[in-house]
Amino acid sequence: MPPSCDCLIYIYMYLYKYVYTLERCSSALHDHHQHEAVVWRVRSSVCRMPLGEDGNGWKKKTTDIKEHYDFKEVLGTGAFSEVVLAEEKRTQRLVAIKCIPKKALEGKENNIENEIAVLHRIKHANIVTLEDIFESTSHLYLVMQLVSGGELFDRIVEKGFYTERDASQLIHQILDAVKYLHDMGIVHRDLKPENLLYYSMDEESKIMISDFGLSKIEGSGSVMSTACGTPGYVAPEVLAQKPYSKAVDCWSIGVISYILLCGYPPFYDENDSKLFEQILKAEYEFDSPYWDDISDSAKDFICHLMEKEPLKRYTCEQALQHPWICGDTALDKNIHESVSAQIKKNFAKSKWKQAFNATAVVRHMRKLQLGTSLEGPSQITPTSPCHGHLLPEEEEEEEEDDLGN
Repeated sequence: MPPSCDCLIYIYMYLYKYVYTLERCSSALHDHHQHEAVVWRVRSSVCRMPLGEDGNGWKKKTTDIKEHYDFKEVLGTGAFSEVVLAEEKRTQRLVAIKCIPKKALEGKENNIENEIAVLHRIKHANIVTLEDIFESTSHLYLVMQLVSGGELFDRIVEKGFYTERDASQLIHQILDAVKYLHDMGIVHRDLKPENLLYYSMDEESKIMISDFGLSKIEGSGSVMSTACGTPGYVAPEVLAQKPYSKAVDCWSIGVISYILLCGYPPFYDENDSKLFEQILKAEYEFDSPYWDDISDSAKDFICHLMEKEPLKRYTCEQALQHPWICGDTALDKNIHESVSAQIKKNFAKSKWKQAFNATAVVRHMRKLQLGTSLEGPSQITPTSPCHGHLLPEEEEEEEEDDLGN
């Protein structure tokens, strides 16, 4: 059966996330002579595992992919790749296929192989999965699970009834999936509402975590200290360019929980320097009247996740044991009117796409003398109402105008 019009609309709107973009950046290569070079880097995992040795024995298929799949509409395009809607011939099942020209990856094959290895390890009901890999003489094809239910915030706005308990159930699913990742030694590093998609248009559809372009395997040969993620959701230790751990994902879940209960971010300022200072100090409030009808249990839950000190911050396992998640302290009062109004005000699509002054942030971080990352300084591109997307690659000031999707 072909997909419905509504389904196709959602697919077109939301599956652009799978477009694999290659972004220009430069890198300061620090050796005895402080040589500098401009490099092209794949936006991917930076883990260092042997190719094809991820424990699952994954192997690319070299048969013609079109013998197995009928390619249909293009869902999205990037500078060096495109994603197409496809139907598996044997089962008539719809999938999303990311098509990456090999020319775009010349000299960087190891990076994409590493990301594939990370994705291939992940098998969880609430995580978008990599289902198959094909290789031709000219392209690499990643067959991805298709999700067509739309983004988290859009579904909340569309609801007529929304409660704390609804938010609690959403966060429960996210915590369970992220705990699975952490148990596998994988840190997502870019959890945010835009990366949380509904599996289908069904009212009771599950939530899915997507976009593992910034994922990292702990203990894979380098210390995590690269400033990556999205500032509105990123932990203080990441902005401070300190070595960090999987606790950064727990902070992000705390920020998402905060927004789900009020409709606006805990950290916001038109001035980029002040925004960073708020996050670095972990300064946030439960403002009246927006939080007046929210339970103390919900606030306590958020405070344990949005704890400045990583060692004191709740782990996913601890968060799953909190009464607001596993007990009956989440309230059933309808908070839809207030939350949806704030979401529409603060997370409008136009704001998500606004250009962001990357230069200002980089200069601010240098001014604060936050130090040099062991993996390299941050790189920033626009994506979020809470400002830019910090990519895990190095850059030089003169190259910052080239950043962006």
